[in-house]
Amino acid sequence: MTDTLDPLRTQLVRALDWEEAHAGFDKAVGGLSPDKRGARAEGFDHSAWQLLEHMRLAQQDLLDFCANAQYSHTMTWPDDYWPASPAPSTAEDWEASIAGFHSDREQLRELVKDDGIDLFSLVPTGTGQQTYLRTIMLVIDHNAYHVGQLVALRRALGVWP
Repeated sequence: MTDTLDPLRTQLVRALDWEEAHAGFDKAVGGLSPDKRGARAEGFDHSAWQLLEHMRLAQQDLLDFCANAQYSHTMTWPDDYWPASPAPSTAEDWEASIAGFHSDREQLRELVKDDGIDLFSLVPTGTGQQTYLRTIMLVIDHNAYHVGQLVALRRALGVWP
């Protein structure tokens, strides 16, 4: 990789952890007390735990899709992408989910920075028009949507900073 990224790659790396136009992931999940992690507010289908774990699972699957030459889509919608339980079993599960999200996001950043990968090329294990760029944009969009849901949920629960 060169020392200087092209403008598209630079923007994508930044967008994976967007905090310019809205709250970022860390603020959305940070400081939430254990008793609120499994709470659902009226009008909301999911708890903070379910949103967090869904984001982690989806991001992990999309990373695997891009980075694993042996990738095979085996997850089924919606069961494999949403935890059944509204609350994590332990505080460690909550922290592990956040850590996994961070780790996978960092691997996606490194993938974007790799100028040996043509972002406009098709992902070898994909079907149709699934390019690396499309997949990265999907991660960015998906995470932004659910971070917004986390913020709205926390406001409804009265626990937004």
